[in-house]
Parts: sequence; structure tokens; C-alpha cells
Amino acid sequence: MNYTPEMEKAMQQSNKMPYAEYERKLEKRIAVEKRRQKEYEQCKHMVAEIDSQIHK
Repeated sequence: MNYTPEMEKAMQQSNKMPYAEYERKLEKRIAVEKRRQKEYEQCKHMVAEIDSQIHK
């Protein structure tokens, strides 16, 4: 996959590693994806809470 300078910058800022390292090392990729999944679940929960408060 060709990655852009924007993708590289985002990877550095959010995960403190270059995209090439993410792509090359499975254990790094797994750690990043677990973190993303956890963040996604937290956001989903937060949205559900806000949604329930709005529709009271």
C-alpha cells in the first residue's frame, strides 16, 4: 500500500511510530489495532450515553 505524508504524520502523532514500522512488525500492528478498538468502544459507549440523555 502506498501511504501519503498525511498518513505518516497521523501515525507518528497517534502511535509514536512510523508507518513502515507499523506495517513491518506484527506485534506493533496488533498493539495499535487493540488500542484503536478500545478507543472505538469507549466512543461508542459515550455516544450511547449522550444519546440517552438527549432523548429523556
